[in-house]
Amino acid sequence: MEELIRLQEEITYLSQFINEDRLSRIDEVLGSRTRHITVVLEDIHKAHNANAVLRSCDGFGIQDVHIIENKNRFESSSTTSLGSHKWLSLHRYSDYESNLSHCFTTLKSKGYTILATSPHHGNTHISEVDMDHKSALVFGSELDGVSEEVLQLADGLVSIPMFGFVESYNLSVSAAICLHSLRTKLMHSPKSKWQLSQQECLELRKDWMIKSIQHGKRIWQRYLKNKQSQS
Repeated sequence: MEELIRLQEEITYLSQFINEDRLSRIDEVLGSRTRHITVVLEDIHKAHNANAVLRSCDGFGIQDVHIIENKNRFESSSTTSLGSHKWLSLHRYSDYESNLSHCFTTLKSKGYTILATSPHHGNTHISEVDMDHKSALVFGSELDGVSEEVLQLADGLVSIPMFGFVESYNLSVSAAICLHSLRTKLMHSPKSKWQLSQQECLELRKDWMIKSIQHGKRIWQRYLKNKQSQS
């Protein structure tokens, strides 16, 4: 309760620096945001493909993206993502003994079923995924797809139906198709099942307000400094 009160006070302070239209837009987006589905990107080589996936995640209301960096470092780009990375929660794994293992352990501790996407190994069509459980979709590199380690540790394998001569879709296209399929199914579930909690909404509302306000970081730092001097 104390945490909720604190967040409300902070949001009230920030509200004086932002217009009502922007606040309404933030609340509208929050109403559709979910953590019931999340995306994992494993060692993506081409930054523009990864950023295109971020754009799709934002568009489909997916809040969290987990980025495994073994050989390749991910760099966000406003040009490709259209600034989508600012509104997402990016979780990066690059300094662990096993980045992949740490990522999967973290996800499983939060109740996610880990589904590796693979055109060759997939035994479940994306449209058949059970949305009663939280799902983490793993996408691999553009050339090789997900690694053998992912295939071994994942809870299941999913694929997108193909009807032509090509064996796979482009990475960003694959992600968009999968997210559209799962999001469509999710929208037929009770909102209480997939929507963010009150605290999650308040935390994101505050963060997005700071990012929406001109000189928001400076204003926020000034607020924290004043609070500290008063305590």
